[in-house]
Amino acid sequence: MEYLDVVDENNNLTGQVVDRNTAHKELLYHRHVSCWIMDKKGRVLLQQRALIKSNNPGMWAKTGGHVDSGETPIDAVKREVYEEIGLVIDEKCLTEVAIYKSQRPTSAYFTYNYLLVQEIDIDKLVLQKEEVESVKLFEIEELIEDKKKNPQNYTFSKWKNEEFDAQMNLLKAAREKILKE
Repeated sequence: MEYLDVVDENNNLTGQVVDRNTAHKELLYHRHVSCWIMDKKGRVLLQQRALIKSNNPGMWAKTGGHVDSGETPIDAVKREVYEEIGLVIDEKCLTEVAIYKSQRPTSAYFTYNYLLVQEIDIDKLVLQKEEVESVKLFEIEELIEDKKKNPQNYTFSKWKNEEFDAQMNLLKAAREKILKE
């Protein structure tokens, strides 16, 4: 059973701990992590969600998940990335980008969004079959175009256009920085 810390609507810990199902069912604010992973060539690694997942099966997504009770968001993102794709995060290559508060009436969470830029050998990744069907490195422009043509393939197609554009601009800026080094 996965246990989560409950936070208030300002993202302050309340001291309450509940199981994941209760948090979702009762719309109790809790924390998630989400990570854009970029290799040293400026390509974005996405994971295809396992076909057996109840939410968004087979869709391409960033790596992430819940912050367990007592865990920091940094520890959670390191754990999630390792559990789901077998990549050990070099913490000096990890940047917190933003914290987003869910805006839908059917959800209550804060997502800590990270950017990881480090070398990736895709052939050495170990995928957690219950979570991940496959992984792929995308050029940013390829991702933008394919999302327009096939929005059903991406979890972030549900985002508002300006949110998606802001995230793509963040990735482009990171790529520019990498390619200048």
